[in-house]
Amino acid sequence: MSELTHDPSEYIRGLQQLLVSDKKKIAFLFGAGTSCAKKNQDSIRIPAVAEMTKKVEEELSKTEFYKHAIEEIKLEIGENNYNIESLLSSIEQKQHIIGNGKLNGLTGPELETLVKELKDQIRKIVSVHDDICKDDNGLNNLIHVDFAEWVGRADRKHSIEIFTTNYDYLFELGMEEKNIPYYDGFTGSYKPFFNAESVEDLYFAPKVTKLWKLHGSLGWHYNKHNKKVWRKLTDSEDILIYPSTLKYVDSKKQPYTSLMDRLTNFLKEPDTILITCGYSFSDEHINERIITGLKSNSSSHVYALYYDICWEDKGKKYALTEESNIAKLAKSNRKISVYGCRNAIIGCQYGAWKLKREPDHEDKSNIMLYFDEDVAFNDNDSTDTVKLEDKPWTGEGELILPNFIKFVEFLKSMMHTCE
Repeated sequence: MSELTHDPSEYIRGLQQLLVSDKKKIAFLFGAGTSCAKKNQDSIRIPAVAEMTKKVEEELSKTEFYKHAIEEIKLEIGENNYNIESLLSSIEQKQHIIGNGKLNGLTGPELETLVKELKDQIRKIVSVHDDICKDDNGLNNLIHVDFAEWVGRADRKHSIEIFTTNYDYLFELGMEEKNIPYYDGFTGSYKPFFNAESVEDLYFAPKVTKLWKLHGSLGWHYNKHNKKVWRKLTDSEDILIYPSTLKYVDSKKQPYTSLMDRLTNFLKEPDTILITCGYSFSDEHINERIITGLKSNSSSHVYALYYDICWEDKGKKYALTEESNIAKLAKSNRKISVYGCRNAIIGCQYGAWKLKREPDHEDKSNIMLYFDEDVAFNDNDSTDTVKLEDKPWTGEGELILPNFIKFVEFLKSMMHTCE
């Protein structure tokens, strides 16, 4: 393992300066991790992949022949690779090859119905907006409202752009609760329609916050008669890029191609910064757009806040290793910095987070906003964990910003500093 280390105080201070200054154009790319973040124990959230997979499987398995089919498909996929995406991908692939026979005990029409019901379950699970709005404290418990507050109070020369792969209305709820005007590509009142030309125009509504939903949204529909994408109340006809191997193909259709172009063209602009959070870099069609944008611009940069903590039988582990796919991506491109919880890739160099010097009392309060230093404990005490005050300081610890909750708190701390 590499012995190189990165000092979090040095790099996070640089990130703070970028966020406070208005010289750079700032955009965020938010993935599923931001929708499952809980501000507190009362927060209503979207379940993470493992939990969502379990919920969908339980609901579909109430139909006996679906239960049998899913059990067989799970065995084919393997326990380690089985999740909502691999399940949907497998079923859709079987649809294309089944012909007049049966696969996993299902005919072609039955597989088609299973796909529809699976997608319906996903849509139901992410439709938490009504529950949030019915709850008297629902919006107060939503971390996206806090993020929107920072957006509204950030005094920037250029509007902030938000790209997200999430279908839900959580960012919309946050913006609207804080009375922040935003534009999402739709124009009109009675039947708002997707205006591709306005999305492609980087200077359209220059002072308004942008919200670009790369995989579609609840409430988006395709009108077959006039071939327009328009918005109405969400129902079973919502157009979304569902989590399966077909998402690469779907992303090349409208309205998604205009939104993907926007991401690429944003990064081609001079002095642009893209900060990702809750995004795992597992969507190759998005990664390709990011790389394309970075290639033609010497002054753009991507900062990936990568939440890589995973829990196994033996305890906590970190997924960001030198051999992980995201590490290989960052080690081959100096314009991508990946900030994992325990390690980072900066300037194509992989290394662990480690403070160079022990912080004094004044520094410590600032460092605690983004870095959780390791504490020495007495491992021999089996009943009470006792801190060892005299154990040598190591400077090692865990970066907490990849957690969306902590990142928003970090943003809000800068907001108070500027007051």
